Amino acid sequence: MTAQTTTEPAVLVLEDGRVFRGRGYGATGTALGEAVFATGMTGYQETITDPSYARQLVVQTAPHIGNTGVNREDAESRRIWVAGYVVRDAARRPSNWRSERSLDEELVEQGVVGIQGVDTRAITRHLRERGAMKAGIFSGADAARPEAELLETVKAQASMKGSRLAEEVSIDAAYTVEPADFGWTGEPLYTIAALDLGIKSMTPKRFAERGVRVHVLPAASTLEDVLAVNPDGVFVSNGPGDPATADTQVGLLREVLDRKVPFFGICFGNQILGRALGFGTYKLRYGHRGINQPVMDRTTGKVEITSQNHGFAVDAPLEGAVTAPEARFGRVEVSHVSLNDQVVEGLRCLDIPAFSVQYHPEAASGPHDSAYLFDRFIDVMAQAKTGAAADSKGEK
Repeated sequence: MTAQTTTEPAVLVLEDGRVFRGRGYGATGTALGEAVFATGMTGYQETITDPSYARQLVVQTAPHIGNTGVNREDAESRRIWVAGYVVRDAARRPSNWRSERSLDEELVEQGVVGIQGVDTRAITRHLRERGAMKAGIFSGADAARPEAELLETVKAQASMKGSRLAEEVSIDAAYTVEPADFGWTGEPLYTIAALDLGIKSMTPKRFAERGVRVHVLPAASTLEDVLAVNPDGVFVSNGPGDPATADTQVGLLREVLDRKVPFFGICFGNQILGRALGFGTYKLRYGHRGINQPVMDRTTGKVEITSQNHGFAVDAPLEGAVTAPEARFGRVEVSHVSLNDQVVEGLRCLDIPAFSVQYHPEAASGPHDSAYLFDRFIDVMAQAKTGAAADSKGEK
């Protein structure tokens, strides 16, 4: 892969045969993945460094991309994870006091193939009508290959359905995020074990700001690994891939729930909780990706605008409390629901200390409507600790 020139040809080929021609952006070569669209008008650096986008070609619906460049502070993980990048009007040069280099330079440096100068509105409308699908970006010499040959290359790649990706994006070794590093004075209030299935860097920071020490653990961690940090609670992060493949994490969470350790999950973590409780999951037609998704919190009746990035959802009854299919975990209810399409956006267990949401309360970038969820988890841990102290004294 080499750097591109503004006149270099590029082509986006979709699985159903639709073709969009433009110019190269970022590295030169071939990028294969699932074509999806993201509706955020800002935060492109946070988008491309979100591990949940692994093996996906991201189409930005906002027309102007790259205006503010990139910097080291805004990255949500150690690298760019999008498989390829599709934009309409790429900035010729960045203009922002925080910019350290151009987005194009960053894409080249990390070998990410992109395409610019295409009608992203038309692509988005097509994906909304036909659904997210396999796709490929081909630039330079690869773009000159016959379209029929390119289409066969696109179709031959693995489907996102059935893909197990969390282990690919997770860390190799555990690390700890200390509250003192993010403005907290005094001793930590609580300690949590956070399972990294594709965690964004802002998530442990949000906990640390509230006095919570976070031990971030690899995706394949065992119950022994979790208990070794003596956690007051367990957290499961966002991440890529099909939740139907996450049997290891589902088994771990069931062991955690059996011990009534407080649990909070977001995005992939919501799907893991759903599966642990015995519910199924399914692939959405084109998913929810962006920072403007309206959700109703049924606990409070409030509507919040949320940041989301997911292509799968939990299949659970929308109305009323039900006994979980895994009956030992008691009653559960859908706590949050999408106001766009009524997709399950959160689960709340009524007999054990566990809840989850399908979106990103750390919101980097995005709205801060959902920041209360970190406080809600702290409340759950506090109640569990108070109850444990009472039980140790023989109180009722």
